[in-house]
Amino acid sequence: TRRSSDLKTLFPIALCHTGVHVGAVIALGAGAVSFAHIVKASEPVVTCALNALFLGEVLPLPVYLTLLPIIGGVAIASMKELSFTFLALASAMLSNVSSSARGVLSKKTMSGKQIGENLDAQNLYAVLTAMATVILIPFMLATEGTSFFSAFKGLVAAGDFTNKSLAMLLALGGATYYAYNEVAFLALGKVNPVTHAVGNTIKRVVIIVASVVAFKTPMSTGSIIGSSIAIFGTLLYSLAMNASKSKK
Repeated sequence: TRRSSDLKTLFPIALCHTGVHVGAVIALGAGAVSFAHIVKASEPVVTCALNALFLGEVLPLPVYLTLLPIIGGVAIASMKELSFTFLALASAMLSNVSSSARGVLSKKTMSGKQIGENLDAQNLYAVLTAMATVILIPFMLATEGTSFFSAFKGLVAAGDFTNKSLAMLLALGGATYYAYNEVAFLALGKVNPVTHAVGNTIKRVVIIVASVVAFKTPMSTGSIIGSSIAIFGTLLYSLAMNASKSKK
């Protein structure tokens, strides 16, 4: 039937969607947050390769060269407390490859109009999230069982949260994370997957700056230099992309 055919088309994207979040969470738990961000900064390179492989889009060399200051800048900004573990590296790369593959495959799906007129960017993200949840629940139960509930009770018993405040924080975290990803999918529907990956990378600089403002944390010299290089690289990327479009 048409519906089962649609699900088969979306299943690989849903698997990638699951891999993005599972890989990122494991990477953040297995090593320093900064190390996970450094590895995740290489996402545009992976996206370039998959973009050429699946969509046949090869960008001009100057565009690819502008990725170097973006990735290098984020790496410098994140290098304050570098700690290496193979699990963190493998998990962050799983998240990277999954994110790139999800972007390219989703772009192919949204551009090809193969699934139906109602499946716009917002609906596609909602369907993928529902499918990823169905994939993840058995995996979660098999690996962790019901330890979530005991961990929840433990946090409440420690006195830092009440049942209501912790549940509210979890709900708000989930809602804002969903909103962020849906906006990212809306952007993906309108731009090249590599541009989307660059936006995802420069987001890390925005997070660093926002944390400085919100939490009054001091910004190291490395963070200032790295952030400046990454922002400059993003400007170069935009100029190179505009130049390549004007030549067509």
